[in-house]
Amino acid sequence: MAVIHRTTLKPTKLELLTSWLPSRPWYRGGVAEPTLAKGGGFRLDDPQGEVGVEFLVATDTSGPRPTSYLVPLTYRGAPLDGAEHALVGTMEHGVLGRRWAYDGCHDPVSLAQLSALIEGRVQAQDQNISDVPDREVTASRTGEGPLPTDFTATDDRDGTRLTTPQGTTLHLHRVLQPAPAGPLTPARGATGHVTGSWRLPDGTRARGMLAVLHGGPRT
Repeated sequence: MAVIHRTTLKPTKLELLTSWLPSRPWYRGGVAEPTLAKGGGFRLDDPQGEVGVEFLVATDTSGPRPTSYLVPLTYRGAPLDGAEHALVGTMEHGVLGRRWAYDGCHDPVSLAQLSALIEGRVQAQDQNISDVPDREVTASRTGEGPLPTDFTATDDRDGTRLTTPQGTTLHLHRVLQPAPAGPLTPARGATGHVTGSWRLPDGTRARGMLAVLHGGPRT
């Protein structure tokens, strides 16, 4: 299990995202610099214990209405070869030293653990406490057999589409939409999904769809 260190980060995660988010095609803010607050999220453990994997919710309050973004991040102790385009920035960690932060949609460790989450082989972990599951994150799928992990990420206005040569598509919702009360149901034809909760600026909690899977092994 990953160990959560109570220490400093320079710059902070939100400071890195302040300059990175406006460069994304799914960013909904205007010309003003985003004003970000942490809205929640969860972690996934790297089986090798080398890479930190966090699905962070950052809420921008600079516009007329708050917008919550889902940002998968991975934290590495050395640069990831071939992923220069996915680098969000570097940070100095008070315990671990320099850390390279990447968009997790381009990191094979993050993608493998996200597939494992949807398959039900791993459980989401609390964002702030070591060795504590996050019970608010749920995942479901139809069919059996391992999901592919060789995803290619493409960003557009609607979010990030993770596709494979086999035809599997995992749509990551970057702009989170609170769902109405009641059971959450994915789009028609979906073969899997991940749901979760986050905190709104007024202190209430919202719940919604984080990712939706189409295709993949079936029985």
